[in-house]
Order: sequence, then structure tokens, then C-alpha cells
Amino acid sequence: MQKTKVAILGAGFIAEIHAESYRRFVPEAEVIANYARDPEKAAHFAELHGIPRSYSDFDALLANEECDIVDICLPNDLHHDFCVRAAGADKHVIIEKPLCLTLAEADEMIGVCRAHHKKLMYAEELCFAPKYERVRAIVESGAVGSVYMLKQCEKHSGPHSRWFYESGRAGGGVMMDMGCHALAWFRWMLKGAAVKSVYGDFSTVMHDTDGEDNAVTMVEFEKDGRKVLCVAEDSWAKHGGMDDRIEVYGDRGVAYADLFRGNSSLIYSADGYDYASEKAGATSGWTFPVFEEAFNQGYPQELKHFVSCVREDKEPVVTGSDGRAVLELINAAYAAAGRGAKVAMPFAEADVNRPIELMWRYRK
Repeated sequence: MQKTKVAILGAGFIAEIHAESYRRFVPEAEVIANYARDPEKAAHFAELHGIPRSYSDFDALLANEECDIVDICLPNDLHHDFCVRAAGADKHVIIEKPLCLTLAEADEMIGVCRAHHKKLMYAEELCFAPKYERVRAIVESGAVGSVYMLKQCEKHSGPHSRWFYESGRAGGGVMMDMGCHALAWFRWMLKGAAVKSVYGDFSTVMHDTDGEDNAVTMVEFEKDGRKVLCVAEDSWAKHGGMDDRIEVYGDRGVAYADLFRGNSSLIYSADGYDYASEKAGATSGWTFPVFEEAFNQGYPQELKHFVSCVREDKEPVVTGSDGRAVLELINAAYAAAGRGAKVAMPFAEADVNRPIELMWRYRK
């Protein structure tokens, strides 16, 4: 079997998950190169994951490697530039969330990929997480009746890298980092539903950051003539490891799923051990190590699907256009948090370089 060749850009936490997922779960793909700005980090990442070559110069990678897919796991402010350069070199692109920092960037990324007949695949793993997908299938069968409310929460004590806390690089705070998951999942559950309004309440309660570290966002959809209220709770201020849960409320039933609880063992260790789960912190005392964390979150399934789309020339179920739609909701949420009022959709971006500027503008 001729394998699909992949180059991973990045050497941080999410790049680690992508590299492991390809190696263990996507045999039809082969990671042939990786890029990181720091040559030592790039070389270490390549050695750790058995990747043949590493680069600290992206142009050199594009010139020397005959890869089919460029998988972008870089900080948010680099997404646009590296996507445009990869598509311009006739590579398909997988890009981690959020898609980019502005809607103008999103439009250019989508346009360049379309012009070069390359796929732009938006890596939203909640659309592939097995537990959540099982809930979606049951809900779509009619088991809970007409859905009137969705809830999703993702909370932990803060990101791995400093750049997340710098809005100039990240575009904002926890909404850019994790709220995007909820917004994408709401759209995934309510395919074809129109967004009517967005409201956000954002605050900074714990971290040294110019962005928000605690956010509640409400989105009103209209589906089949009925309002569906969607509530996202996202926080970098919650201790004790990762929480990731969904709730679906219908007029004939309810469905709950928890991405992490139910996949763990119970361990007591006086001295601690290597790893329990994402953002869990110390591993001494009683802990709950998660089994097959990446698989339960949907990363391997997501990447396997994207590789199959390239191999079989299929349309991905989550595209750059979906990433743009999520970014529009993010912009509206920041504007709503600044105004202290609902923002009607569609939302036209008001000349900003990053979404959080909308909140700052309206709070003045």
C-alpha cells in the first residue's frame, strides 16, 4: 500500500498527540518530516517519534519533501501564513483549532486552498469523539424528541505553553483555546440550523493574561422553527485535571456524556508516576489515570478521516468553512461580552486583528 505522506508543523502538546495518532492508528499515513522554529526542538521531536527528517525552515521542508498533507499544530497567529504557503505549494492542509485570528485570514485560506484544488480540513476532534458521536446518533434517531438545549463544558487549570496567555499570539483567551470546541460541536449537532444571537460573559479570575480565563457563552439557534439554546462553559481556572462534558435536552428525554470519567482507573501512589490525564498535575495520592486518552477524544479518528479524504478525494465532514463559521461565532461572543448584551447573527467583523479586541472596544 502506498502511504499518504504527512509533515507535522509544531513540536508541542497537540503535535505530540497527532504524531502518536498517526503512528498507532492511521497505518495508511506516514509522517516523513516535522517542522519547529527551534532546530533542537524539531530534532528532538523527530527522534522521539521516529520521524526521518526535521526542519526549522518551512520553505526548506516544502522544497525537499514530497508530502501530501501539511498538518499545522502551531500557535494561532501562525495558522494563516503557514496554511497559505502550504496550499500554494500544492499540499492539502489539516489545521488545528481555531482556524486563524480574523475572518479576512479565513477567507484567504479557504480561497487559496480552493484555487489550488487542495482540501482545508479543520481539526475539531469533538466531531469524532466516540462517546459524543454515539450520543449524536441516538439523538438523531429521535430518542430524546425535539432538542431544545445543548450544553458543553471544557475546564482545566490552564494551557501548556505561555503563548496561549498572550492575546497577540492566541487572539484571545479561553474562548479561542477551548470555547471554539463547544461552538463547533453545537453546529455539528444542529446541522442546518440558523444562528440567531450570541451572548458572552468573560472574565479573568486566576492567570497572568491579557485574555479571559473563564467564559460562559450562550448561542441561540433556530431549527425546524424552534429555538435551541446552547450554553458553553470554558475555564482555565478549574483545578484537578480536565473536565469535558456534554448534555442534550429534548422534550422526550435527555442525554449526558463525559469524555474523561468512565475511561479511568483508580490508583493510589505515595510517590507519584509519569502521567494520569491532561492537566491533572501531581500524580501522588489517589488519582484517575485515563485509558487511551487521545482515542477517547477523537484525534485518531479525525486524522484517519482526513487522510481518507485525501486518498479517496472525498469532502471532509469538517472543513475550513466550518472553521470560519466558528470564528464568526467567536467574534460575536467577544463583542457580546464587551457590550453586555446579545449580538445578532450574522456578525460582521469590525476591523480588528484578533477577536478579543472586540471585547476591549465595547468595554471602553
